[in-house]
Amino acid sequence: MLSRIAESLFWIGRYLERAEDTSRLLDVHLQLLLEDPVVDEEAASKALLTVMGVEPEGQTDQASVMRLLGWDQDSHASMVSAFWGARESARRSREIVSTEMWETINTTWNIIQRGHIQRARPAQACQTIRERCAVISGIADSTMSHDQGWQFLVLGRSLERIDMTARMIEAAAYTADSPQAWLTTLRACGAHHAFVRTYRGADSERDAAEFLLLDRLFPRSLLFSLNRAESALINLDVGERRAGFTGDAMRLIGRARAELEYQPLTEILSDLPGRMTALQRTCIEANDAVAQRYFEGANPVTWHAGVR
Repeated sequence: MLSRIAESLFWIGRYLERAEDTSRLLDVHLQLLLEDPVVDEEAASKALLTVMGVEPEGQTDQASVMRLLGWDQDSHASMVSAFWGARESARRSREIVSTEMWETINTTWNIIQRGHIQRARPAQACQTIRERCAVISGIADSTMSHDQGWQFLVLGRSLERIDMTARMIEAAAYTADSPQAWLTTLRACGAHHAFVRTYRGADSERDAAEFLLLDRLFPRSLLFSLNRAESALINLDVGERRAGFTGDAMRLIGRARAELEYQPLTEILSDLPGRMTALQRTCIEANDAVAQRYFEGANPVTWHAGVR
């Protein structure tokens, strides 16, 4: 596969996942401000921006958070910026992206461009972005051949999900003294319903952490996402080697998965923020390793949306 096409599909996966996860975080943040009258809006807003890697400037309130994480195309962490990056990536790979997938991405971008989502209530806007990303991902899975191109898309989606989930768990660990910290994180990950069904109503912080870290069946847990990323790398390297790992990305992801899966939960929780920071660093290194191995021949990317 052409390195240009492979890179575009990889970043479609990353950008769509970033837009969806950002909408989840924003939605939960807005609900928290609405439901808890004693919460410090400025402190909660600064914490959210920090999780997303955005440096707060001046007074931070709901409006500034929605601008920086929602509609500011110059902000690498915004939903609009991520969606624009997904559209540009899809445009570069039109010969591989299915017609249905391209039309859905393009239609969503046109809706954003006309300002329909920005003029909606913030909660409705977040829901719309989340639903559109889910529709596009579903169309991709059902209309693209599950060949190398699809594997790159899945790999990008999985790496971004690992990074974003690690950020959310790290934020929960830092605010563990708040009774709502882990409940908020479960809701942000779309995991609350599955968690309640799995643990039959138990709501301890340890159980919530275990579910988001180690559940093998929930698609947004760290272990599930690491396994999915590792599987995509294995499928991309079929037939290349009979023994050992086949690249730095495989080594990095495999080691992170093994350390998470086989260490006692007590040891993981003893330094949870540090481990989540290390996992985010692993995602950066794995991203660079994938780029070096598969995308070196690609033309330089010229758009500014997202961190490239």
